[in-house]
Amino acid sequence: MQEMIENSLQQWLEWISAQLTSASTLIQLGVVVGTLILAWMLLRPTRNVIDHLFEGRTSTERARRTQMLLHRLVLPIVWLGLLGAGAAAIGDFGYGEQISRNVTSLLVAWVVIRITSSLIAEPFWAHAVAVVAWSLAALNILHLLDPTLAFLDGLAFSVGEARLSVLSILKALMMVALLLYGALALASLIQVRISKVPNLTPSIRVLLAQVARFALIVAAFLIALSSVGIDLSTFAVVGGAIGVGIGFGLQKVVSNLISGIILLLDRSIKPGDVIEVGETYGTVGSLGARCTSVITRDGTEWLIPNEDLITQRVANWSYTSKLVRRRISIGVAYSADIDLATQLIMDSAQGTDRILDNPGPKCLLVGFGDSSVNLELRYWIDDPEEGISTVTDDVLRKIWAKFHEHGVEIPFPQRDLHIKNDQIRLRVDPPSAR
Repeated sequence: MQEMIENSLQQWLEWISAQLTSASTLIQLGVVVGTLILAWMLLRPTRNVIDHLFEGRTSTERARRTQMLLHRLVLPIVWLGLLGAGAAAIGDFGYGEQISRNVTSLLVAWVVIRITSSLIAEPFWAHAVAVVAWSLAALNILHLLDPTLAFLDGLAFSVGEARLSVLSILKALMMVALLLYGALALASLIQVRISKVPNLTPSIRVLLAQVARFALIVAAFLIALSSVGIDLSTFAVVGGAIGVGIGFGLQKVVSNLISGIILLLDRSIKPGDVIEVGETYGTVGSLGARCTSVITRDGTEWLIPNEDLITQRVANWSYTSKLVRRRISIGVAYSADIDLATQLIMDSAQGTDRILDNPGPKCLLVGFGDSSVNLELRYWIDDPEEGISTVTDDVLRKIWAKFHEHGVEIPFPQRDLHIKNDQIRLRVDPPSAR
């Protein structure tokens, strides 16, 4: 293997040395470099023309992507045109065209691949496809594809009875990437289709989408490995080791995954539910394989592990019904008219938009305190996802205004002081003694 590499390098060095001493080669290289510099100088003016053509027309995402694509293709297209003219000019003088022809082919391949890859929405996949496709095209244009494949196939090692080479591994990776992209695209399509089925609950929709995505990804890996000639039975030992690793090292991950499946099956928590876990109160945004998204009233999105939703106490304000009853304690002075205070509280509650009329609010006398008569307002709401504190704030402000309007006093804490001895001794120390 080392001897083959050394021979290949030696042949390349001899070819480069012979080409650099040729006048035709130097002139072609000069044309290539000169046209590249000229194309670079024309880059900004050409982009300004493109921006002028798209001025006021970039309101849609498609127009913006087209403008960005043209910005990226300006340099290779302008260089391609100048290089074609330069190659034709030196050809008339009898100089060779091999180098300029190869560079032209590389530029054409790059433009075509760039336009094709722009049809892929995800930037990562688009960039990966462009790099791999252009690399293969470049090797083929330079007549290096077959030697490169033979060299990579020669770098091999054995795993049991299976022979693995760098070429087979690269083929497997490319096949995995291709099938994985197809699996994810198909999973997204299935998820869209499932979301449109009216008879399925949100939890079942999420469960089916997650199961389909996981099954397609696993199938993509297995098909890719088998398609490149890798015997899957050779990975039995590795699979056992991975299973042991999952059992010991990934307990939390597996626990969260199983907990997520349980939540989806028993439908105790669904997207859109209003829940309270510990100090977190908000609306369930989505149920994932590992965690659940809970969006609070202040816009913070908490990612709560699914295991916590199984093992901890969870208050689901909209589990079977969105009806929620709230209680507000209100104290009035002993000198106040209790019937008037009760009526004012009821009027305030009935005048609050989100408080329901059926079941309606009630105001009860619940006890006699040290400083006040204790009343309690009980009311119902059916939209806990809109927040609970806002209703309390609204009704309390109305009660405060009505109490002031009708002279109902909200007392301060009172204490009685009893003096058993009528003699009080007072000692004042001089400042020097302090």
